Amino acid sequence: MKNEIFKYQMNSPIGQLTLTADDENLIGLYFVNSSEPIPSGFTHKTDILARAEEQLELYFDSQLTQFDLPIRYEGTPFQKAVWSGLQEIEMGQLRSYGEHASKIQRPKAVRAVGTAIGKNPIGIIIPCHRVIAGSGGLGGFGGGLAATMWLLTHEGHKVPGSLIGRLASDKGTG
Repeated sequence: MKNEIFKYQMNSPIGQLTLTADDENLIGLYFVNSSEPIPSGFTHKTDILARAEEQLELYFDSQLTQFDLPIRYEGTPFQKAVWSGLQEIEMGQLRSYGEHASKIQRPKAVRAVGTAIGKNPIGIIIPCHRVIAGSGGLGGFGGGLAATMWLLTHEGHKVPGSLIGRLASDKGTG
């Protein structure tokens, strides 16, 4: 028997977020303005969704630096290795795609790492926004470049001013 999926929407400084969970784990965090399809499920604020909302609010208020939530993600073994490695990047740290590939013992798989990061099902909590291009530029992010810049600035990083032009044309579908 498959677990039921529950979802809940919350407001955040970077836009509306949809959280999804099964009976035991947080399984998704989606930006409402994203092109990613939000899984169907029952709209109901379960205990796990309430804990996730509370921790996200604390994070956005600079009162939380590390999430403590039961999570589950489905993907290939490679994707799971990439996503697991993302959880080791602490707040205030950045890592390039190449560095991340090396950290997970796949130094030649930089493009595949980037693709897997782009499919991260639990953004912010699994901090894909902390991975940047080797040149120092920002990659894509489900919430768009403005959300990436907000998150990185929130975490104490100086974001290059050269991205301002890219932000003007960003539609938030990163």
